[in-house]
Amino acid sequence: MKRLYKAMFIVFILLVLMFASQQGLFEHVTNSNWVAHFIKAEGNYALMALLAVGALFTAVGGPRQVIAFVFGFALGGIYGGLFSTLAALLGCVLVFYTARLTIRSSLQRRFGHRLQKFEALIIHRTWLKVLMIRLLPVGSNLLTNLFAGATHISPGGFLFGSMLGYLPQMLIFSFAGAGIGLADHNQLWISIGLFIVSSLIGAYLYRSSLRKQVDELEH
Repeated sequence: MKRLYKAMFIVFILLVLMFASQQGLFEHVTNSNWVAHFIKAEGNYALMALLAVGALFTAVGGPRQVIAFVFGFALGGIYGGLFSTLAALLGCVLVFYTARLTIRSSLQRRFGHRLQKFEALIIHRTWLKVLMIRLLPVGSNLLTNLFAGATHISPGGFLFGSMLGYLPQMLIFSFAGAGIGLADHNQLWISIGLFIVSSLIGAYLYRSSLRKQVDELEH
């Protein structure tokens, strides 16, 4: 019975992704003008729909920076950054629990050694380690979510660290989108300032021992 539920869940996810692809939803959610017009025309309904599609888009590996830019264009720097961060976090939750509840054993067989190293890396002070990994200019968001779901780490710590780690970059791209959408140079300057601060933090982390440990996971 448990295997049946897993199979049904996987089929459901595949059907949702197929529907989204056939309807061109992923193309729409990356189109700044379309999103802005959709929100203006449909209001709260559009926000809920875009949140769901944005979550799916990031869940399958779509660049979260793109939706941050688009939502910043449509909603402004702060609201666009927070909204896109929530979408990315929901995508993270979807992949994490898909891995944990359905394909965990398959991932452990396929990536056994790398999964052990990943779990050893973040099993202690999970939220802080995940925060640093999200800020590092290395690794794959999709693989990180899959690997985390296949380990025994705390979901709360992983998701909290992911949320904090996503936020800076999402704000950078959201303010950039808002600066263009609103023709507001102040928004662009905020984006540039955030980018500089984030780059300095990333450069520091890139030289840290954690970066070397994360790099080892790629091999």
